[in-house]
Formats: sequence, C-alpha cells, structure tokens
Amino acid sequence: MLFDFLPVAAFFAGVVSVLSPCILPVIPVVFAYSTGRGKFRPLAIVSGLSLSFTCMGIITSIFGATLTAYLGYLNIFAEFVLIAMGISLLFDLNTFSIFGNFSSLVNSRREGLFGGFLLGLSLGIVWLPCVGPVLGSILTMVAVSGEIVYGALMLFIYSLGFSVPMLLVAYSASFSSIRLQKVSKYGFPLKKVAGFVILGIGLYMVYQNHFSGF
Repeated sequence: MLFDFLPVAAFFAGVVSVLSPCILPVIPVVFAYSTGRGKFRPLAIVSGLSLSFTCMGIITSIFGATLTAYLGYLNIFAEFVLIAMGISLLFDLNTFSIFGNFSSLVNSRREGLFGGFLLGLSLGIVWLPCVGPVLGSILTMVAVSGEIVYGALMLFIYSLGFSVPMLLVAYSASFSSIRLQKVSKYGFPLKKVAGFVILGIGLYMVYQNHFSGF
C-alpha cells in the first residue's frame, strides 16, 4: 500500500531537506557555538527540532480527521498539492526561496541545554520556508490519513532524517565548510529524485481515486 511506503519516504525527505541551500550552510554556524558549550547541546537542538516537526504532524492529522466527511475533496486537494510540489522540485522552481534568509534570524547563542532545545523548536518554524515542498508533501499525506498517531510518527521519522546529518556535522571535525560545499552538490539530484517520487505519489492517487474502477 501507498501508506506503507511513506515511512521510508519520510526519512528520505528529511535527508533531502537538510541539503537545502538555505539550511546546509547555516548548520556549522548553529553548532559551532553549541558544541563549545557542552557535548549534549547539539542533541538538545535536534530534540527541539524533532518535537517541532512532530507537533506539525499531530496538528495536521487533527485537521485531516475533522474533514473526514469531506474526504473526497481532501483527496483532490492532496492530489493537486503533491503534483504541484513534485513539479516544483523537478524544475527547481524555488517557490519558497524568498524566505531563505529567515535562517539568519536565529540566535544560536542561547545558553544551556534548555536554550538549545528552544533553539531547535524555533529552527523547526524558521526553516519551514526552506523545506516547504518536501515537508508540505509529507504533511499532505498525513492530513489525508487523518490518524494522529500515524501523523506524529511520520513527522518524527522525517525529523530523524533531518537530524542525523545535522548531528554528523556537529560531532565530526571532518565536516569543514569545504566538505559541506561538496556534499551540497548532491542536494540538486536528490531534489530531482524526491520530485519524481512525490509526483509519482500524486499521480498514483489520481489513478487510485478516480480511474481504478474503469
């Protein structure tokens, strides 16, 4: 089933999101000060980030559950969103690029583990425009399901895909700015792959919801 595939897609989506050009260059800045203040502070940051994304999944699932009476319309809306997001990634339309500099507003010098946790929470919101097409696609699928636990789980898996590369940067001295520039080159082809996957899911939903009976 389509929803059985979503956990793998959610993790992959998280990895792709980190490679966004308005996120990857900022990660060393976020963690440079943090690691000097304690080895557990980066973990606090990604914990806050994970909670932020997971809450988005819960809220979106609740929204979808309240619209179960209009599931047909919700499916049509989801089909449109997924196809639009897939095309946006395939052709690198940068629909949300005007918000890219929002990441510079983050104050990375908040003190302590709790400060790191709050920073992670804020990053989940500040970076929304940077990950719009990918995260929007995951949230759309979660809304269609209308299941709160499922929605929370999918966004938690997405946050894992997002957090693992960030922790690698935080705790590995080998990830210099030059190395990150090399890694960022993989962001473009991965966005293309993500675009194909999301577009394929959208088209599959169109077929399943409107043409499978013929």
